[in-house]
Amino acid sequence: MVVAIGLQLALPDRLALQSRWLLPSLELAILIGLIIASPVRFNRESTPLRIASLTLAGLLSLANAWSATLLILGLVRGTEGNDAAALLSTGAAIWLTNIIAFAVWYWQFDRGGPAARAHARRRLPDFQFVQMQNPDLAHPDWEPQFVDYLYLSFTNATAFSPTDTMPLSRWAKLTMLGQSLVSLVTVALVIARAVNILK
Repeated sequence: MVVAIGLQLALPDRLALQSRWLLPSLELAILIGLIIASPVRFNRESTPLRIASLTLAGLLSLANAWSATLLILGLVRGTEGNDAAALLSTGAAIWLTNIIAFAVWYWQFDRGGPAARAHARRRLPDFQFVQMQNPDLAHPDWEPQFVDYLYLSFTNATAFSPTDTMPLSRWAKLTMLGQSLVSLVTVALVIARAVNILK
């Protein structure tokens, strides 16, 4: 989350919401509150903690969606992307933030979230990880951690489709579809414009 907040602050002012510090400050405050409330693992079942963590994910996604929309509209209208290096770094920051944001959503909602998974509240997974398919590949108590969802999000954003982790529920499929679409549009437009500038 700290990386995503840093990437938001690295974006040009014209791609940020009204106050470039407002959402990152709120995100950081919520993150600090979550760390204080549950310093080791997010496995405590608490409605305020759940609301705070979902609010954090929502703010991160909102800020990134705003920046991505402004960048894409600017590229389509021809008002963005006069400098290839700046365009590529801006596109990369939005793309990487998108990966982190979707990883947080996957982590928050797979089998009810980290606390529900820790207490085995739901038996059926929303994502089928390789370790679940073949128990010989992992420790018997293996459970997906945030890094597993980050990897899922990264591979979905680069391959534009599932790789080794399959979505099982409809919400998981639709969320991965949305992430692939955003990633494809962002990458295609940014690279096309950058190549055009470099010619």
